[in-house]
Amino acid sequence: VQLQESGPGLVQSSQTLSLTCTVSGASITTDYYWSWIRQSPGKGLEWLGAIGYTGSVYYNPSLKRRASISRDTSKNQFTLQLTAVTPEDTAVYYCNAQGHRDYWGQGTQVTVYW
Repeated sequence: VQLQESGPGLVQSSQTLSLTCTVSGASITTDYYWSWIRQSPGKGLEWLGAIGYTGSVYYNPSLKRRASISRDTSKNQFTLQLTAVTPEDTAVYYCNAQGHRDYWGQGTQVTVYW
């Protein structure tokens, strides 16, 4: 299973961040929970949310409803949208498959500037 994140490396504060994870080697509709996780400078990993293979979606409450996760089954992709970003959202963002094994994308750096 391979995952690849894509999206803008720079986002202006107050805008919406959109990231896409393209999956190969597995179908997002038949197995795994597909997650977004980030790591801010000097901090640990933070789970943002996930979409299950059934389409059910789960979020980290700390994001206060700023996050939205969806999927495009025709492209075998899932996406993260994070609204009203601030420099506190600067991080390396990873997509991840959680199941009987875990798989990770390589991560993509996102920097939020004023």
